Amino acid sequence: MVPDAKGIPWTSRIGGKQFVDYDRNIVVKNEGNSSGDISGSQHSILTMDKAISDLEIKLMASRAEHETIQKDPTMSEGVKNIESILKRNYFMVIGINTAFSSRKRRDSVRATWMPQAEKRKKLEEEKGIIIRFVIGHSSTSGGILDKAIEAEEKVHGDFLRLQHVEGYLELSAKTKTYFATAVSWWDAEFYVKVDDDIHVNLATLGVALARHRKKPRVYIGCMKSGPVLARKGVKYHEPEYWKFGEVGNKYFRHATGQLYAISKDLATYIFINQNLLHKYANEDVSLGAWFIGLDVEHVDDRRLCCGTPPDCEWKAQAGNICAASFDWRCSGICRSVERIVEVHERCGEDKNALWSANFVQTMRTSS
Repeated sequence: MVPDAKGIPWTSRIGGKQFVDYDRNIVVKNEGNSSGDISGSQHSILTMDKAISDLEIKLMASRAEHETIQKDPTMSEGVKNIESILKRNYFMVIGINTAFSSRKRRDSVRATWMPQAEKRKKLEEEKGIIIRFVIGHSSTSGGILDKAIEAEEKVHGDFLRLQHVEGYLELSAKTKTYFATAVSWWDAEFYVKVDDDIHVNLATLGVALARHRKKPRVYIGCMKSGPVLARKGVKYHEPEYWKFGEVGNKYFRHATGQLYAISKDLATYIFINQNLLHKYANEDVSLGAWFIGLDVEHVDDRRLCCGTPPDCEWKAQAGNICAASFDWRCSGICRSVERIVEVHERCGEDKNALWSANFVQTMRTSS
């Protein structure tokens, strides 16, 4: 049994889980009985606390170095601004998972819900929202695929390149690397992962996350518990199905992979433990598995998984604007390149909603 040491953000608790469902306004809380002598583990706690402090210092140094180089590769002016860089906090970092073959999807996102050029810069400076397409490298370093992304980056400047080799069967590793990289570059309250065939209303997403900003360890998404597929050859086959009990069992509750968000403490936990975290075949299952045994609040928010029109349109007309929309049967917007403009026109929030949102009033900017 692991004692419930509340001072440590990622200390395990046996059986302690909390689920929040905002559709039904029901909170189901099951606090397991912890046993153990906390005083007897003070040395371990103090050792972990010191390790965490050391890692936080390294994270701050990494962010400072990254932002300084971005501002001035020669480091001349950047070094003078180290103090202000270290103080910068963001509201949320949004990583859009993409692939080498998805240029048209990226362009469709840029043409709809992702602000461009000066507006994206304004979004970062005024609202504290960072948005980047997330991609690794090809198996042939410096090959034609990597050069194509480099050329696209020169035009748009909206990529986060990972130390990761791209591949569909490597999505769990990519997700882990994304969160570890993002938290080391930007100090934010929330870190979001979204696919490049999803429509997002940024202001509505921000409002959904902001209500949980005082919770240190929160995992937000559309929670599900699908079947563990043991049969080879089917989509979403789970090679390690035997770990989940008898054939026909379901996975533990976890957020569907189209869009989810985690708080800074959880992203930091991934950064610290990235070499120990096990990767299952499906990335959304992997993320949920990493939080099993931790004192984490699971938030089931159905605004993050609306359907495409007419579903999201009816909800918008009723005053319940969706944060994200997609087609379940396609695990994204079906034919997203052709249809995302229609979804944006029929289900998008008011064009001024993002700029009138009050994120800046509640951002934690150090004085």
